Amino acid sequence: MRVLIIDDERSIRTSTSVAIQAAGHQAETADGGQVGVLKLQEDTYDLVFLDLRLGDEDGLEVLEQIKRQFSKLPVVVFTAYASVASAVAAMQRGAFDYLEKPFTPEHLRQIMARVEKQRKLESKIDDLEQQINLQNPTIELHSSDTRMTAALDILFRAAPTQAAILLLGESGTGKSVLAREVHLRSNCKEGPFVTVSCPSLSRELLESELFGHMKGAFTGAVRDTWGKVAAAESGTLFLDEIGELPLEIQPKLLRLLQERQYERVGENKIRMANTRIIAATNKDLKECVRKGTFREDLYYRLDVISVTIPPLRERPRDLENLAGSFLQFFGRQLGRTRLSFSEGAMRKLNAHPWRGNLRELRNTIERAAILALTDEIGEEFLPDASADGQMTEVVVGADITLDQLEEVHIRRILERAASLDAAAKTLGIDPATLYRKRKRMNL
Repeated sequence: MRVLIIDDERSIRTSTSVAIQAAGHQAETADGGQVGVLKLQEDTYDLVFLDLRLGDEDGLEVLEQIKRQFSKLPVVVFTAYASVASAVAAMQRGAFDYLEKPFTPEHLRQIMARVEKQRKLESKIDDLEQQINLQNPTIELHSSDTRMTAALDILFRAAPTQAAILLLGESGTGKSVLAREVHLRSNCKEGPFVTVSCPSLSRELLESELFGHMKGAFTGAVRDTWGKVAAAESGTLFLDEIGELPLEIQPKLLRLLQERQYERVGENKIRMANTRIIAATNKDLKECVRKGTFREDLYYRLDVISVTIPPLRERPRDLENLAGSFLQFFGRQLGRTRLSFSEGAMRKLNAHPWRGNLRELRNTIERAAILALTDEIGEEFLPDASADGQMTEVVVGADITLDQLEEVHIRRILERAASLDAAAKTLGIDPATLYRKRKRMNL
């Protein structure tokens, strides 16, 4: 690492430099705060050791100046005037660690080892994010459709505020992608983005997943758990498919939205939350309110900023652009950068109903790119649709796979079921299994 030592005592600068170089790192020095800041502006460093007493300069003010300009640069503060107050003040201003004079070379090595460990972890995270980006195509955040453009405009204008946002639209329209984009454009973008899939767990487990629980609160609670609300502190909590949120939990979510308060399961202590709520659903929440499966007061509290994402089949120009973007992405992955659609393939893309929206389109284009024998993808590699835009009829005994038959059956049960629980009961499976099948089938 390249280390800068800022200290007004020459002996400290010299001894610290020797210890750092002996540990295999490079060391440079500055005899004052402003000299140190100038060096940081002129060159790149991995770590700074900063004295809190710099003659007429205030080391804490220098620390603040460094963190303002180089927020990710770790700064270790040391001083001969050690106290709990100065340690707390330094850590509150962003110091990585605190070292009391006189210190030994071993103390320096331990701190530098921790800094190196953190740098390696950050590097691994960056590598993983790059790998994820390479495996997933970027969704374009501009549109040729007027309704979609208006929806994006509302979302991005609301992003810097703390207002709750409700995203409405069919499954696969990109609601989770837009929720993350709102987070990245918000004032809490440095905080975590935490997702909770409301229909993926039973009521008891979902409550614990959201709010946390105390050890012994229920069977299987072998240790304290903080929950997703705590995990999203100073960030964004995204509640996916909130229309499936059990009625018993809805008052607790309302309290979280209105009063920023919650309690862990099995605990009587009131805790405060500082998190932004974004929710999404493919259900008609007004109809759910009318049926009594969703609280009216919770609906209006969530409906501060409400945006409906139009389905892909109603955005023909976006459909063509997105299909082309997906094709380029998968073409690069496969080393086939000249892939294109034939005229017949484009007509077929436009005729398809795309009930799974972006998710279905992505899967379809990936499959076509893999199976195409030439650089021009023909219509034979794309799904069929009837003249009225409906999928070809699937009946028992037809030449179809069990997976196709299951998908049609589940789709029809979902269309007439009052809730996800009711659909799962009819199908003879638990709601979590049905949730996974819906995700896999783009329903």
